[in-house]
Amino acid sequence: MTHEHVTRPAFGLRTRAPGGEAARLAQGHTAAPAFRLQVLRRGSLGHAFTPSVSGALERPYVGLHALGGVPIVLNIWASWCVPCQQEAPLLERTWEHQGRPGGTLFLGLDQQDTTGDARGFLRQYGIDYPNLHDAGNDVPRNYGATGVPDTFFIDAQGDIVAHIIGTASANQLSAGISAARAGHPLQVRPGGARRHAR
Repeated sequence: MTHEHVTRPAFGLRTRAPGGEAARLAQGHTAAPAFRLQVLRRGSLGHAFTPSVSGALERPYVGLHALGGVPIVLNIWASWCVPCQQEAPLLERTWEHQGRPGGTLFLGLDQQDTTGDARGFLRQYGIDYPNLHDAGNDVPRNYGATGVPDTFFIDAQGDIVAHIIGTASANQLSAGISAARAGHPLQVRPGGARRHAR
């Protein structure tokens, strides 16, 4: 059973327990967990990314380490998630106007979904940035995500510098992109709607 609005959404970094994510970030120790996942959609990168990033996305599976050296916006979503559907057009616009031209890689991570439903979602919303597929939710759990959507901002050194819990606003995305480019963490602020993972 899924529930809407079950957790208070937030933006920035949050501490789940003493010495948690925010405390580790303040000490400079919030490395993004590694993963290796199936490429669901390669996307259109344009010319702002190195050949190594483009080449990594040409393979059937890609790991976070292969995408290193560039700031990343990692958006965790599912086709069955209504807040994800509401957020999709904004993410695509932000990729087109800020991410791709500025060299910040947007990376969608579809979880707990069938490949066909996920590809249908990408077509329906005209998503043109790369997307990966996790049939379960192992990778989102490693990141501390408990629902969808969740968006993580990772700097070029591979550290998480911001996290949106729930749907993102345009201002939150811009601030997260700036933090990822600069490598500076953000503080917690309210976010939008979300659903618990199945």
